[in-house]
Amino acid sequence: DTIKSVAPYDTAVLIQGETGTGKELVARSIHYNSARKNEPLITVNCAAIPETLVESELFGHEKGAFTGATQQKKGKFELADGGTIFLDEIGDMPMQAQAKILRVLQEKEITRVGGVKAIHTDVRLIAATNRSLPDLIKEGKFREDLYYRLNVVDILVPPLRERVEDIPLLVEYFLNRHNQRYHQQKQFSPEAMQRIFAYSWPGNIREIENAVERAFVLSKGNIIKS
Repeated sequence: DTIKSVAPYDTAVLIQGETGTGKELVARSIHYNSARKNEPLITVNCAAIPETLVESELFGHEKGAFTGATQQKKGKFELADGGTIFLDEIGDMPMQAQAKILRVLQEKEITRVGGVKAIHTDVRLIAATNRSLPDLIKEGKFREDLYYRLNVVDILVPPLRERVEDIPLLVEYFLNRHNQRYHQQKQFSPEAMQRIFAYSWPGNIREIENAVERAFVLSKGNIIKS
């Protein structure tokens, strides 16, 4: 309901939840139910970008801006113009880059590394984290002003152990996907389903997806018993 309500607007959204709960799927649902659905959705894993390259990745750089910058490069914000940028694991973003993100949200423009010209960008921002941003603020690792800019609408994605009613739907979805791909008709036995329900799934949806695939591949016959 929250996804449907927020999708038509350009409001900033902060998605919070444990690893593997489907935060990126929430971001995609928001984008593809918005007026920007035919424009780019650019995903950035903030935890995977080396600190020295964050600004270049996000805002681009001019030729000769630094050693190795042999040509001009557009950043993620420029590539997402007209669409949506999804900053995953934003709690791992360096403080210096956080300040630049705040400026983009306020001014609606970016400047490439080594450049002097401000470039207007029309981008909707969605962020996600598996960390507690208020705790990071207390530790001096996240800007409080950026937190309030991002947290206009907060969507908390609960862990799978708190929504066990979704387990059979997820198992059926992942199993059907493999059955269709490999032209088979495998299904879980009642005993196997009981084991699935009894497990806490600390890795959430990503873990249950892998477990279904492993069971599908290793099982003999159409009934998956364990």
